[in-house]
Amino acid sequence: MQTFKTSPSREKILSKIRNGLNRSKLSMPFPSAEQEGNQTIFHSEGLSPEENFAGEFIKLGGKFVYCDSEQEFFENIEGLFDSRGWTEMLCADERIMRLFENNKVSFVKPADPSNSMANACITGCEALVARTGTVIFSSKQHFGRTAPVFYPVHIIIAYAGQVVSDIQEGLDLMKRKYGQEMPSMMNFNTGPSRTADIEKTLVVGVHGPGEVFCFFINA
Repeated sequence: MQTFKTSPSREKILSKIRNGLNRSKLSMPFPSAEQEGNQTIFHSEGLSPEENFAGEFIKLGGKFVYCDSEQEFFENIEGLFDSRGWTEMLCADERIMRLFENNKVSFVKPADPSNSMANACITGCEALVARTGTVIFSSKQHFGRTAPVFYPVHIIIAYAGQVVSDIQEGLDLMKRKYGQEMPSMMNFNTGPSRTADIEKTLVVGVHGPGEVFCFFINA
Protein backbone atom coordinates (compact mmCIF):
# COMPACT_ATOMS: atom_id res chain seq x y z
CA MET A 1 0.00 0.00 0.00
CA GLN A 2 1.48 3.30 -1.06
CA THR A 3 1.80 6.22 1.32
CA PHE A 4 1.89 9.89 0.48
CA LYS A 5 3.54 12.82 2.15
CA THR A 6 1.34 14.32 4.85
CA SER A 7 0.85 18.02 5.48
CA PRO A 8 -1.41 19.79 8.03
CA SER A 9 -3.61 21.35 5.34
CA ARG A 10 -3.99 18.01 3.54
CA GLU A 11 -4.97 16.23 6.76
CA LYS A 12 -7.49 18.97 7.60
CA ILE A 13 -9.21 18.55 4.24
CA LEU A 14 -9.20 14.75 4.32
CA SER A 15 -10.52 14.75 7.89
CA LYS A 16 -13.54 16.78 6.77
CA ILE A 17 -14.09 14.40 3.85
CA ARG A 18 -13.92 11.31 6.09
CA ASN A 19 -16.42 12.82 8.52
CA GLY A 20 -18.81 13.68 5.70
CA LEU A 21 -18.58 10.21 4.20
CA ASN A 22 -19.15 8.58 7.58
CA ARG A 23 -22.40 10.55 7.98
CA SER A 24 -23.60 9.50 4.54
CA LYS A 25 -25.77 6.41 3.99
CA LEU A 26 -23.48 5.45 1.13
CA SER A 27 -20.65 3.12 2.05
CA MET A 28 -17.11 4.27 1.36
CA PRO A 29 -15.69 4.07 -1.21
CA PHE A 30 -16.69 1.41 -3.82
CA PRO A 31 -18.57 -0.60 -5.09
CA SER A 32 -21.50 0.50 -2.95
CA ALA A 33 -21.96 3.46 -5.29
CA GLU A 34 -23.65 1.02 -7.66
CA GLN A 35 -26.26 -0.25 -5.19
CA GLU A 36 -29.91 0.35 -6.03
CA GLY A 37 -32.11 2.63 -3.99
CA ASN A 38 -31.92 6.18 -2.81
CA GLN A 39 -28.58 7.24 -1.44
CA THR A 40 -27.50 10.35 0.36
CA ILE A 41 -25.39 12.58 -1.87
CA PHE A 42 -22.24 13.79 -0.10
CA HIS A 43 -22.52 17.53 0.44
CA SER A 44 -21.47 18.89 3.81
CA GLU A 45 -22.00 22.45 4.92
CA GLY A 46 -18.80 24.35 5.42
CA LEU A 47 -16.82 22.32 2.89
CA SER A 48 -15.08 24.02 0.00
CA PRO A 49 -15.79 22.94 -3.62
CA GLU A 50 -12.44 21.13 -3.59
CA GLU A 51 -13.44 19.15 -0.52
CA ASN A 52 -16.86 18.32 -1.98
CA PHE A 53 -15.21 17.10 -5.19
CA ALA A 54 -12.79 14.94 -3.22
CA GLY A 55 -15.61 13.33 -1.24
CA GLU A 56 -17.65 12.48 -4.34
CA PHE A 57 -14.57 11.30 -6.24
CA ILE A 58 -13.57 8.95 -3.39
CA LYS A 59 -17.09 7.53 -3.13
CA LEU A 60 -16.94 6.60 -6.81
CA GLY A 61 -13.75 4.64 -6.30
CA GLY A 62 -11.22 7.32 -7.21
CA LYS A 63 -8.08 8.00 -5.20
CA PHE A 64 -7.65 11.66 -4.25
CA VAL A 65 -4.20 12.98 -3.32
CA TYR A 66 -3.92 16.52 -1.99
CA CYS A 67 -0.61 18.29 -2.64
CA ASP A 68 0.35 21.65 -1.16
CA SER A 69 2.74 22.36 -4.02
CA GLU A 70 4.14 20.99 -7.26
CA GLN A 71 7.20 19.79 -5.35
CA GLU A 72 4.99 17.72 -3.06
CA PHE A 73 3.25 16.37 -6.16
CA PHE A 74 6.60 15.17 -7.57
CA GLU A 75 7.42 13.45 -4.29
CA ASN A 76 4.02 11.73 -4.15
CA ILE A 77 4.19 10.59 -7.79
CA GLU A 78 7.61 9.07 -7.13
CA GLY A 79 6.25 7.34 -4.03
CA LEU A 80 3.36 5.88 -6.03
CA PHE A 81 5.65 4.71 -8.83
CA ASP A 82 8.03 2.99 -6.40
CA SER A 83 5.34 1.42 -4.22
CA ARG A 84 3.57 -0.16 -7.19
CA GLY A 85 6.75 -1.53 -8.74
CA TRP A 86 5.85 0.05 -12.06
CA THR A 87 8.30 0.07 -14.93
CA GLU A 88 6.90 2.83 -17.14
CA MET A 89 4.75 5.89 -16.64
CA LEU A 90 3.74 8.25 -19.43
CA CYS A 91 2.64 11.89 -19.38
CA ALA A 92 0.29 13.37 -21.98
CA ASP A 93 0.22 16.87 -20.48
CA GLU A 94 2.96 18.89 -22.18
CA ARG A 95 3.27 21.46 -19.39
CA ILE A 96 3.53 18.81 -16.65
CA MET A 97 6.01 16.88 -18.80
CA ARG A 98 8.24 19.95 -18.99
CA LEU A 99 8.07 20.24 -15.19
CA PHE A 100 9.15 16.61 -14.87
CA GLU A 101 12.05 17.22 -17.24
CA ASN A 102 13.09 20.43 -15.46
CA ASN A 103 13.06 18.62 -12.12
CA LYS A 104 15.08 15.68 -13.49
CA VAL A 105 12.25 13.17 -13.00
CA SER A 106 13.47 10.42 -15.30
CA PHE A 107 10.88 7.68 -14.76
CA VAL A 108 8.12 9.64 -16.55
CA LYS A 109 8.24 9.63 -20.37
CA PRO A 110 6.26 11.64 -22.95
CA ALA A 111 3.03 9.93 -24.03
CA ASP A 112 3.27 7.89 -27.21
CA PRO A 113 0.10 6.35 -28.73
CA SER A 114 2.16 3.45 -30.08
CA ASN A 115 3.22 2.49 -26.55
CA SER A 116 0.58 0.13 -25.15
CA MET A 117 2.69 -1.35 -22.34
CA ALA A 118 2.95 1.55 -19.89
CA ASN A 119 1.54 1.02 -16.41
CA ALA A 120 -0.08 4.44 -16.11
CA CYS A 121 -0.63 7.69 -17.96
CA ILE A 122 -0.72 11.20 -16.51
CA THR A 123 -3.02 13.81 -18.02
CA GLY A 124 -4.33 17.22 -17.16
CA CYS A 125 -8.05 18.01 -17.23
CA GLU A 126 -10.40 20.83 -18.17
CA ALA A 127 -12.29 20.97 -14.87
CA LEU A 128 -13.35 19.12 -11.72
CA VAL A 129 -17.09 19.09 -10.91
CA ALA A 130 -17.62 19.32 -7.16
CA ARG A 131 -21.24 18.15 -7.09
CA THR A 132 -20.70 14.81 -8.84
CA GLY A 133 -16.98 14.05 -8.60
CA THR A 134 -16.81 14.24 -12.39
CA VAL A 135 -13.66 15.18 -14.32
CA ILE A 136 -14.04 16.98 -17.66
CA PHE A 137 -11.61 16.25 -20.51
CA SER A 138 -11.61 17.42 -24.12
CA SER A 139 -10.05 16.75 -27.49
CA LYS A 140 -8.18 20.06 -27.18
CA GLN A 141 -5.86 18.41 -24.67
CA HIS A 142 -2.74 16.61 -25.91
CA PHE A 143 -3.87 13.06 -26.84
CA GLY A 144 -7.18 14.09 -25.28
CA ARG A 145 -9.17 11.31 -26.94
CA THR A 146 -6.91 8.41 -25.97
CA ALA A 147 -4.73 9.19 -22.95
CA PRO A 148 -7.52 9.25 -20.32
CA VAL A 149 -8.96 5.86 -21.34
CA PHE A 150 -6.19 3.72 -22.87
CA TYR A 151 -3.96 2.74 -19.93
CA PRO A 152 -4.70 0.58 -16.84
CA VAL A 153 -4.18 3.50 -14.44
CA HIS A 154 -5.15 7.09 -15.17
CA ILE A 155 -3.49 9.84 -13.13
CA ILE A 156 -5.20 13.24 -13.33
CA ILE A 157 -3.40 16.46 -12.43
CA ALA A 158 -5.62 19.36 -11.38
CA TYR A 159 -5.12 22.77 -9.83
CA ALA A 160 -7.24 24.81 -7.43
CA GLY A 161 -8.62 27.12 -10.14
CA GLN A 162 -10.12 24.23 -12.09
CA VAL A 163 -12.87 23.28 -9.62
CA VAL A 164 -16.46 24.19 -10.60
CA SER A 165 -19.66 23.60 -8.66
CA ASP A 166 -21.69 21.67 -11.25
CA ILE A 167 -21.81 20.47 -14.86
CA GLN A 168 -23.38 23.69 -16.14
CA GLU A 169 -20.59 25.76 -14.62
CA GLY A 170 -18.11 23.39 -16.23
CA LEU A 171 -19.71 23.96 -19.63
CA ASP A 172 -19.68 27.72 -19.05
CA LEU A 173 -15.97 27.53 -18.21
CA MET A 174 -15.33 25.68 -21.48
CA LYS A 175 -17.26 28.31 -23.45
CA ARG A 176 -15.26 31.12 -21.87
CA LYS A 177 -12.00 29.29 -22.50
CA TYR A 178 -12.56 28.28 -26.12
CA GLY A 179 -15.24 30.67 -27.41
CA GLN A 180 -16.12 29.78 -31.00
CA GLU A 181 -13.37 27.13 -31.09
CA MET A 182 -15.05 24.61 -28.79
CA PRO A 183 -13.51 21.10 -28.72
CA SER A 184 -15.05 18.52 -31.02
CA MET A 185 -15.25 16.14 -28.06
CA MET A 186 -15.82 16.63 -24.33
CA ASN A 187 -15.55 13.63 -22.02
CA PHE A 188 -17.23 13.60 -18.61
CA ASN A 189 -15.52 10.89 -16.55
CA THR A 190 -17.12 9.91 -13.26
CA GLY A 191 -14.94 7.37 -11.47
CA PRO A 192 -13.07 4.33 -12.83
CA SER A 193 -14.44 2.47 -15.84
CA ARG A 194 -17.08 -0.08 -14.82
CA THR A 195 -19.89 -2.10 -16.36
CA ALA A 196 -22.51 -4.61 -15.27
CA ASP A 197 -23.48 -5.73 -18.77
CA ILE A 198 -22.43 -9.34 -18.17
CA GLU A 199 -24.92 -11.12 -15.90
CA LYS A 200 -25.38 -7.89 -13.91
CA THR A 201 -22.00 -8.46 -12.25
CA LEU A 202 -20.03 -5.27 -11.71
CA VAL A 203 -16.65 -5.39 -13.44
CA VAL A 204 -14.10 -2.56 -13.19
CA GLY A 205 -11.70 -1.56 -15.95
CA VAL A 206 -13.42 -3.11 -18.98
CA HIS A 207 -13.87 0.00 -21.14
CA GLY A 208 -11.11 2.14 -19.66
CA PRO A 209 -8.81 2.49 -16.64
CA GLY A 210 -9.57 0.29 -13.67
CA GLU A 211 -7.95 2.77 -11.31
CA VAL A 212 -8.06 6.57 -11.32
CA PHE A 213 -5.99 8.98 -9.23
CA CYS A 214 -6.53 12.72 -8.92
CA PHE A 215 -3.48 14.65 -7.69
CA PHE A 216 -4.88 18.00 -6.63
CA ILE A 217 -2.23 20.72 -6.46
CA ASN A 218 -3.29 23.60 -4.25
CA ALA A 219 -1.57 26.27 -6.31
